[in-house]
Amino acid sequence: MTLNSDIEAFLDLADTRRASTPALHQLPVSEARRVFASTTAQLRWPAPAEVRCEALQYQARDGHALGLRLYRPAETTSEPLPVLLFLHGGGFVLGGLDSHDGVCREFAARAHCAVLAVDYRLAPEHPFPTALHDAADAIAWLAEQAAHWHLDTQRLVLGGDSAGATLATVLAIQAAQQPAAVALKPLAQLLCYPVTDASQRSESMELFSEGYLLESATLEWFYHHYQRTPEDRMDWRFSPLLAPNLTGVAPALVAIAGFDPLVDEGRAYAQRLQQQSVPVQLLEFSGLTHDFLRMGAVTAEIAGVYEQLGQWLEGVFSQ
Repeated sequence: MTLNSDIEAFLDLADTRRASTPALHQLPVSEARRVFASTTAQLRWPAPAEVRCEALQYQARDGHALGLRLYRPAETTSEPLPVLLFLHGGGFVLGGLDSHDGVCREFAARAHCAVLAVDYRLAPEHPFPTALHDAADAIAWLAEQAAHWHLDTQRLVLGGDSAGATLATVLAIQAAQQPAAVALKPLAQLLCYPVTDASQRSESMELFSEGYLLESATLEWFYHHYQRTPEDRMDWRFSPLLAPNLTGVAPALVAIAGFDPLVDEGRAYAQRLQQQSVPVQLLEFSGLTHDFLRMGAVTAEIAGVYEQLGQWLEGVFSQ
């Protein structure tokens, strides 16, 4: 297994800069968010600009107004559009609608679907399970407003990357096991390098603990801010690999990176789905690292990743 040469050069440059710059987990949350936003700007790539984007709002169960972005492909159609509800990564602490704008544009253009991006609230100001509740409330909004926005809720995929993929995973389980908790049942789930078990350290967390973009110490920093108490990590809604039953969960595509401290968790969750007779496709991009969806400016390989994921989405929506 060989690290992508462009990403290797990118990481070497990051290591050089790190000599004078603290890691994210060594910073106050406000400063870490500033650094993450700055890095996002540096990583921006020419994502499809022709995709139409509208800023919307919905109301969470506690009355707070939260943001949404609805992306639609440039071509018009008389038929309601299928929907990818997308939940961004960032360890439940970082990120937002801006950090994953390019990701949503890529999916909307390549899969010819609507993408509904959710600006769920972040920890530590809003710890577990606020982000999950916000995501479920966004699905409730979609159930109520889909006709107005010409969206087809019968063709819904729940997706996300990293912590966002964790939220999508939990929502998909709830849709199957606790349908009263989720207003719509998805056709499928798109899970990119998900967090699936914060209750223990895997072998890959040791093997790729430093030097591969996401560090294991940063993961611990994320979990510490997201949890209310350490016991939260044993809750399957925090660590979905611990869910007692996955029967009836929507089919999944699990996309993982070879050089990622979370790679073992992604493999383990895909295997668990398979053991419970859930159709699952595991795509392992062996030369990539965590957060590869946002690395279009680093390596041309990412265009091929989007091509594969977009084709899978198109296949799901055409069923």
